[in-house]
Amino acid sequence: MKNAIRIFALSCLLVCAPTWAQDIQINIKDFMYSPKDLNVAVGTKVTWVNDDQVPHTIVETHKVFHSAALDTLDQFSYTFITAGTFEYFCTLHPQMIGKIIVN
Repeated sequence: MKNAIRIFALSCLLVCAPTWAQDIQINIKDFMYSPKDLNVAVGTKVTWVNDDQVPHTIVETHKVFHSAALDTLDQFSYTFITAGTFEYFCTLHPQMIGKIIVN
């Protein structure tokens, strides 16, 4: 009986275990965010890296996060601690848009 309880408890832990957050990089190149759309777990740290020869910014539409102007090879990171949909854009080039869905 004790073994059955232990097996049951262990199986509950495995099923109920959270999705582990990870570090993800978004590249900025050719006036685009790549990937443009992304699904991540709560706790994920996202880092944008400017691989273009011109400055870019990352600004969430509700101002949850925003970067300064990033020169070539500059980086900006944000850790998503709440679930939701976060749309963002470059203030210098408003046609540049992206979206991160946090589950």
